[in-house]
Amino acid sequence: MALIESFVAEKDRALAEEFTARGYVIRPVDDRAALDQMRREVVGLVCEHLKIDRPGDPQDFLDHIERVVPVARLNDLRLAVYRAMNAKPWFRPTYFALARSVIEALVGNELAMQNKVNLSIQMPNDDSSLLDIHADVFGGETPYQVVMWLPLVDCHRTKSMFILPHDKTKAVTPRMSEVGDGGMAKLYAMVEKDLVWLDVPYGTALVFTPNCLHGNVLNRETATRWSMNCRFTGLFTPYTSPEKKIGSFYLPITTRAVSRIGMAYRPPGGFEE
Repeated sequence: MALIESFVAEKDRALAEEFTARGYVIRPVDDRAALDQMRREVVGLVCEHLKIDRPGDPQDFLDHIERVVPVARLNDLRLAVYRAMNAKPWFRPTYFALARSVIEALVGNELAMQNKVNLSIQMPNDDSSLLDIHADVFGGETPYQVVMWLPLVDCHRTKSMFILPHDKTKAVTPRMSEVGDGGMAKLYAMVEKDLVWLDVPYGTALVFTPNCLHGNVLNRETATRWSMNCRFTGLFTPYTSPEKKIGSFYLPITTRAVSRIGMAYRPPGGFEE
């Protein structure tokens, strides 16, 4: 029998090295059938809200939602789908299962998950859904987390999102004071040449550290972006924001038996000094 000299499986080590270098990885989902069914549920809710018949081609329908709903009504539609999906007991477990192998390899197997999965819809040339360049840690988020970003359609170029790779973000962070009154526009200009526009086709999931600078711009493609995102962190890692902590913003999802026993343990009385 061959002896083993590493605690980490080779595939996990390679994944971790890629993630550490770039700040993100893109991988096929673990369960394509579950993703397809989840997208059908989204399409069904859209049609229910708009009181229209289900389409024959879900991707074409979502890509060109402007055919059936104007921009002025888009946020009402988004909120209706967001609320309905998050009310379903299978939604968050299914969402996690789509990238479980990557999340567990990068974060661990005792996890807390954001209590709601976000939904973003960005029509071509619609400036109402823009997210300026930012890093979540700047707003008090825990640095010990990843975001799972899941497209419901093929996403590329300005229909996708951009990220500043991990090494580039670390290099520019000490220079943040140079932004001054220029705000996010100046920060974007400082790093624009180094930004990576992510190609994330339907059937894959993007997992990234929001410690990296990231965001989106005006969608100048010919189709609408539909994407979901949700945060994951280790169950016992530090939570740095009073508003975004375990039990409220984050909920435990994979607490192991030994941790449950350990957290429930109370020392016998009469021994405390």
